[in-house]
Amino acid sequence: MLEQLRRRLRELCDIDAISGDERPMLRALRDILAGQVDEFTVDVAGNAFAVKRGPQPGPTVLIAAHTDEIGLMVKSIEPGGFVRFEKIGGVIDNLLPARAVRVRGVNGVIGVKAGHYQTEQERTQGRKASELYIDLGCSSAAEVRALGVDIGDPVAFISPLLEIGGQGHLVAGKAVDNRLGCAVLLELAMGEAPPSGTLVLAFTAQEEVGLKGARLAAERYRPDLALALDTMPTGDTPDMHEHRDLNVRLGAGPALQVMAGPGGRANLLHPLVKDYLLATARTKQASLQLCTFNGGSNDSAAMAWAHHGIAAGSLTIPRRYSHSPMELADLRDAVGALEILRGVVEGMDSLPDFTFLAGD
Repeated sequence: MLEQLRRRLRELCDIDAISGDERPMLRALRDILAGQVDEFTVDVAGNAFAVKRGPQPGPTVLIAAHTDEIGLMVKSIEPGGFVRFEKIGGVIDNLLPARAVRVRGVNGVIGVKAGHYQTEQERTQGRKASELYIDLGCSSAAEVRALGVDIGDPVAFISPLLEIGGQGHLVAGKAVDNRLGCAVLLELAMGEAPPSGTLVLAFTAQEEVGLKGARLAAERYRPDLALALDTMPTGDTPDMHEHRDLNVRLGAGPALQVMAGPGGRANLLHPLVKDYLLATARTKQASLQLCTFNGGSNDSAAMAWAHHGIAAGSLTIPRRYSHSPMELADLRDAVGALEILRGVVEGMDSLPDFTFLAGD
C-alpha cells in the first residue's frame, strides 16, 4: 500500500491545479476513476463527485478532499517581459525568491537580486511578494504573450516529490496539501461499495481560499455524516513546541482536530462524531492523534454549517513545512487514515444517529 500511495501521490503532485483552476486535477481524476464508480460528475464550481452505492438503501456519507493548491497568479506583464504576480492562498513571501515556477507549461524563475550587490539588510531580510517578479526568459511583453501567458494565468511551483532520508515512507514536495488526501480518497474509491447507503467521495475546489467548494458539496448531498480528509502541520520540529503549540507528530497516525481556528471559531468537533471516529479507529487498530489546532481550518468547518447543519469532522494527515514548496509527510499516516475511512464505509449499515442529544 505504501508503494501504491507513493506512486499515486507523485502522479497527483506533478499536476498543477492552483485554486480557481482545478481543471487539470479534475481531468486526471475523471480518467483514473473511469469505470471504478457508479457515477462521476463535476459541478459548475469545480467540485468532482465520485459516488458508490450499496446494494440496500441507507445513509449518505460524504468524504471530501480538496484538489487545489496554493500558488500565484499573473498580475501584469512589464514591457521588458518580466511578470508580476499575486499570491493565491497562504503563500509565504520569504520562500519565493529564486523559486522555480511554471506558467501554462512554461518554466520560469522568480527573480532575485545578485548576491554580490545585495546590502546586508537585503541578505538577511525577506522581500514582499509585491516586490518580486517572474523571469520567463522573454525580452518583451509580446514574447510573453506569444508563449500563451496572460493576466490571470495560474502559476505553480516546480518541486517534484522526493523520498527523504532514504526512507520510502517519507516524501516531500509541492502540493502534498492536499494531493495526499486525494490519493487516499482514490484508494477508497477503488475499494468495495458500502453495505448499504450512498458513499460520496467529493474532490472539492478552492479550499485554500475559503473552504468554498465543500459547502456546496454538503448542501448538494445533505449527508448523514461529512468528513474532510486533509493534511495539517506538526509540532515536532525544533521551531515548534509540541505541548505549547501543537501536539501532532509525524508518523504517529492521522490527527483528529477537536477544535480548529483561534478559540474554536473555525470548528468545534461534534461530540458524537468524535466518539464515532475514535471507536472506528480502535476497531481498525489504527492510531489517531487528538489535537486542538488554532492555526487554521479545513473543509469540515464549512460542511458542518451547511444547510440546516451536518454532523461533520475531519481526519488530517500530519505534514511538516506546511504551505512551502517542500511539504514533508509520512505515508504510514496516510495508510492509517485510509484504514479508518474503510472502517467508516464498512460500517455504513450501522451508522449511529448524530442528532446532538441522541441516546439521552
